[in-house]
Amino acid sequence: MILRNAVQLICYPNRIGNNLKDLHTMIERHLSDAIGGVHILPFFPSNADGGFSPLTHKEVDPAYGDWDDVQLIAEKYDLCVDLTVNHISDESEEFKDFMAKGFKSEFAELFVHVNRFGEITPDDLAKIHIRKEKEPFRDVTFGDGTKDRVWCTFTENQIDLNYESELTYQLMEDYIRFLTSKGVKLLRLDAFGYTTKRIGTSCFLVEPDVYRILDWINEVAQMYGAECLPEVHDHTSYQYAISRRNMHPYGFALPPLLLYSLLDANSTYLKQWLRMCPRNMVTVLDTHDGICIPDVEGVLPDEKIRILIDNIDARSADPILRRSAANIHSVGAIYQLTCTFYDALMQNDDAYIAARAIQFFAPGIPQVYYVGLLAGCNDEDLMNATGELRDINRHYYSMDEVDEAIEQPVVQRLLKLMKFRSNYPAFQGRFELNYSNDSSVAMAWRHGDYYCHVFVDLNYNTAKIQYLDEKDLTERFYQC
Repeated sequence: MILRNAVQLICYPNRIGNNLKDLHTMIERHLSDAIGGVHILPFFPSNADGGFSPLTHKEVDPAYGDWDDVQLIAEKYDLCVDLTVNHISDESEEFKDFMAKGFKSEFAELFVHVNRFGEITPDDLAKIHIRKEKEPFRDVTFGDGTKDRVWCTFTENQIDLNYESELTYQLMEDYIRFLTSKGVKLLRLDAFGYTTKRIGTSCFLVEPDVYRILDWINEVAQMYGAECLPEVHDHTSYQYAISRRNMHPYGFALPPLLLYSLLDANSTYLKQWLRMCPRNMVTVLDTHDGICIPDVEGVLPDEKIRILIDNIDARSADPILRRSAANIHSVGAIYQLTCTFYDALMQNDDAYIAARAIQFFAPGIPQVYYVGLLAGCNDEDLMNATGELRDINRHYYSMDEVDEAIEQPVVQRLLKLMKFRSNYPAFQGRFELNYSNDSSVAMAWRHGDYYCHVFVDLNYNTAKIQYLDEKDLTERFYQC
């Protein structure tokens, strides 16, 4: 495995201080012995969706810094960056050329031309998995006045790429070659589930097409010395399918599963999942998105999910809902809950540390989101100012705010736990799920002579670690 099994930080390029230099300063000041990797959310030039509408993956937005700043972080830490595989910005050179020249453009086949599908009926539209309050199409007018329609799943600025065209594969390989040359070791494949366009289906995670695309990207990434982390929110079975293809799946079921377990003091469903979850996961409790519900369907019973939603809804912004392309005003089941994880646990320090202890001992590589690192609370002012519900969990921290937040007792406890998880040798070995009653969790890791064990009591929100000293293998205990 290219990646070390250590905690990774998830962060924006400009929300810890003002830029990548500030981010590096903060990491070296506070986290140098607590993490082994950094996932920097998009730092490319972009015109929409918080950076996820890249004009290119080969430039750094000057507002954040330059490639030297990125490589400085990559020299010491495993670097993860987002490869947006589904779409490209409408301000990209490729799309602007297409708009100017129409189908005479050398990039014309890079995009999905909706009219080529023929009639798309209301029934077809009703099946399409959408991410905005309208059908996923955009009318375009070319330089000569002729018109067409292109596919855009997300905002009008994010133009979907055509995976029936060799041009798209050439573009992706060019991006992968370039990013790995800058030290990137893990490619988070953003929005890959929407790359499959088949009218009459959901056009989302269409099998086996989606695996053909994923396998190709993974082969190219490995050829250039990187690993892949496909990002998808849906039934947990998709994470198992990704795991079997020699890629890292996300443990997205864990956040809602842990919230239910802690709030109900019930470990039954958590332990059922731990027995069978992929061993090469990347685990999270919080990310720049909300707490996603589809990932835990089939893991938690529906009535338990409803209880969890009702509990957290009292402390969060409006939930983000699923919609239908046939009726933009319709709403379906809840897609995301918008809340910081610390607030979801009612700012209970012990429960929060217990949650992190379980995450860190679960199989896979743990990631800690920057707001979660600092035990951040809901930023309703930012959310109200931008109108973006997920901004409730995307606070902008000044360097002084970071220094102050780091001193909080709960953050100091978390940092100590992160240092243990990132450095103790047993985590290079094998995971064990040990016996415990239905209101507790017991897990362990073993590698050669090294061994560590955690026992979490969900009734009292306590986590106790037993381990063998690295120097003389004497038994030690650590109350988290």
